[in-house]
Amino acid sequence: MRRWIVWVLPLAALLLAATRLWLPVYSIGPGPAREVSPLIRVDGRAVYASEGEFVLTSVRIERLTPLSALVTWIDPARSVIERSEVYPAGTTDAEERERAVSEMDQSKLDATYVVLSELTDYPQDHGRGVLIEHVVDGCSADGELYPGDLVLRIDGTKVSTVRNARRLIDAAPSGSALTFDIRAGGERHAIDLVRGRCGGSEEPLVGVAMIPSFPFGVSIESGGISGPSAGLMWAVALHDLLTTKDLTGGMTIAGTGVLLLDGTVVPISGVREKIAAAARAGADVFLVPKDNLHEAGPPPDGIRLVPVETLGDALDFLRGDGP
Repeated sequence: MRRWIVWVLPLAALLLAATRLWLPVYSIGPGPAREVSPLIRVDGRAVYASEGEFVLTSVRIERLTPLSALVTWIDPARSVIERSEVYPAGTTDAEERERAVSEMDQSKLDATYVVLSELTDYPQDHGRGVLIEHVVDGCSADGELYPGDLVLRIDGTKVSTVRNARRLIDAAPSGSALTFDIRAGGERHAIDLVRGRCGGSEEPLVGVAMIPSFPFGVSIESGGISGPSAGLMWAVALHDLLTTKDLTGGMTIAGTGVLLLDGTVVPISGVREKIAAAARAGADVFLVPKDNLHEAGPPPDGIRLVPVETLGDALDFLRGDGP
């Protein structure tokens, strides 16, 4: 009996350590791939279906135990990476998850802004209030306001335009508090924010960037995927829904890329893993930021890589006007 215990206890301890001891390394591999168009809802505007589909790709990042690290080492689709390769120093995993969700919300807003600016009279034609587009880390709005919040009043004055909102903020003395009347999650809230120096600016801020509210309802469900790199695919799918031409050409179009408000597509991380995710989803085409092309490597059989620098490049290709 004692001899059995002598062997079993160390083995149990080793197994526990192999499965419960967290290492300071992570794995990165292909994540979920989701069809984009069903995730977009448009209210008050006609939409048009297409024969093919747009696919949003992602990466899966997981912290490793000794056992899962071993499994990752022998899996050709996954890699072991240092934490610093995916997360800034000094932040917790919980903080990074919250930041990634905020970045995803911003990507939806930016994609909608760019597409509506091209297809409608927006931003001249807009709804009431203004939308929070971005929140500056370390300012008073950080953790209080989030991308997509609708600002209706500032210090009791109705907000009609972004310029109007900026004037109300700039008129407040440094160190003073402003009350933001907002709508978020279907409810009204009053939030007090102090205007002061923050975010590396010499000028006092509350720490928000704003855009005009949209003239009709556009809502996007990201399905649990977070981060900033979905902007390009939100935009091409929304553009396809709002126009009569079928941009898919009956194909499965995947892709990735951060989309800026001026329509520029900027590079992202994990491009190889996202291409692998696209291959698993049966994609015919992968739209890739041009600056990521050198690290993408040879594409899997059956996938054409199309480098783009702007949303316009992607739309030109999908319309048949590009290379």
